[in-house]
Amino acid sequence: MKALIVGAGISGLTSALSLHAAGAEVVVVDAVRALLPLGVGINLQPHAVRELTELGLGDALAATGIPTREMLRMDRHANEIIAHTRGVHAGYRWPQYSIHRGELQMLLLDAVVERLGPAAVRTGLVFESFTEDADGVEVCLHARTGGAPVTLRADVLIGADGLSSAVRRRLHPGEGPPLWNGIRMWRGIAEADPYLTGRSMIVAGSHRSGRLVCYPISKPAEDRGRALVNWVAEVRVSPETRVETDTADWTREGRAEDVLPYFADWRLGWLDVPRLIAESPQILEYPMVDRDPLPWWSRGRVTLVGDAAHPMYPVGANGGSLAVIDARVLALELSRWDDPAEALQAYEKARLDDANAVVRACRDMAADRILDVVAERAPDGFTDIADVLTAEELTALREGWRRTTDMDVEALNSRPSWNPVGAG
Repeated sequence: MKALIVGAGISGLTSALSLHAAGAEVVVVDAVRALLPLGVGINLQPHAVRELTELGLGDALAATGIPTREMLRMDRHANEIIAHTRGVHAGYRWPQYSIHRGELQMLLLDAVVERLGPAAVRTGLVFESFTEDADGVEVCLHARTGGAPVTLRADVLIGADGLSSAVRRRLHPGEGPPLWNGIRMWRGIAEADPYLTGRSMIVAGSHRSGRLVCYPISKPAEDRGRALVNWVAEVRVSPETRVETDTADWTREGRAEDVLPYFADWRLGWLDVPRLIAESPQILEYPMVDRDPLPWWSRGRVTLVGDAAHPMYPVGANGGSLAVIDARVLALELSRWDDPAEALQAYEKARLDDANAVVRACRDMAADRILDVVAERAPDGFTDIADVLTAEELTALREGWRRTTDMDVEALNSRPSWNPVGAG
């Protein structure tokens, strides 16, 4: 089988590794001229770490990222609302990793080049269209440097080209721009002293007055006695604020002077938030956007994976993880079926409803609504969260987090491997 993947991000490269393990010939194309370690931190949940470990990348992940120990939800004064253990500390056989997105992409890229060869990844090629016949898919691309159009043939075409997927636009024309929920996000990375356990993820404050997410992402920094801290600052702005969602770009440069006023007086005791923001070499700004869940991803020999299939609000630390899951299930189904179109339908049946449920859970933002309640009832802080939230509200907070992030521990630990049929 020959597979053509559009997009060399997390979903595209993981798809390439998984399909190669199943014996397929794979080519990955990307519009950028050069793949660089861009971006900031992301999280890989245990269900994704299991899949990357089975692809032989466990040691590389352990040498790069931080195995997150716990996630703490706090008010803006660092008073603990609720705590969740993560990864192996929650009973999973695999850790949760907090890791730099660009370093993860390069880790995957290196593995693709090593296993499939340097010709397997072709940059500077922009997807235009496809036509399908009884024997496969013919894909038309153009080179960013000019010249004649490039035509490639494959048995299957996989759209892994993210939020603004050109493949998705061909399958679902007229969808329109991404949908914004009114929250602006700024993201950055800076070195700091280790805080709390040294492997703690913090979610503090609320979207009404400002919410901060921070977590360490670098094992080499930890080995030096430091913490390379990824931070995300989120603020709900007035309805009159305009954002061009059709040009939403997660690499867009942001400015410290735009975000600092919301967090100028934040001192968490163990973390100087204004200093963290001010000392970040680069700040990225992005509107919190998603798209409505699709009724289908696959048509004939063409399908979608990752953010091209199900872009979601980044409130459950699960977007990258679901991209990995998509890639693995896609390769598994393609290894099981003789007919590629039937395989893509089986992949869609296995993944679409589950992924769309996470999109809706992230959009619902149940856990974050309760953080708004805490900010409203106790704006100056509290001593005991039981004085602020009822037992029922605390249960709702736990359930809201579980629906956006967690997978049943026993189900994951006991599930048979998804290694493709015929893989070594």
